[in-house]
Amino acid sequence: MHNEEKEQFRKAKDKVRKIKIFYIHLAGYIVGVGLLLFNLYIVAGPYKNNIISLNLSVIVAWTVFIVVHGLNVFKGKHIFKKSWEDKKAEKFLKEKEEKTTFWE
Repeated sequence: MHNEEKEQFRKAKDKVRKIKIFYIHLAGYIVGVGLLLFNLYIVAGPYKNNIISLNLSVIVAWTVFIVVHGLNVFKGKHIFKKSWEDKKAEKFLKEKEEKTTFWE
């Protein structure tokens, strides 16, 4: 049993490390994209079109990578769980039963 607990703890620490790395990646992404967008705002000169296309391609590629990274880290996680859906459905049914109109 002791080895199973160690294995579960190792897996949990690994998952936390992956989430932490993703958040660091996301923070870098936000700062980097902000700087690239600012660069698009101030760019001028003879190479303006080349700089704009390079910046946009970096933004698109980095966005794809951050989405794939997020999907890999949070796979199996659902924003709206089944239990939440069931609770909401029950709440709406209860509200409908309690609500009566004047002509009923």
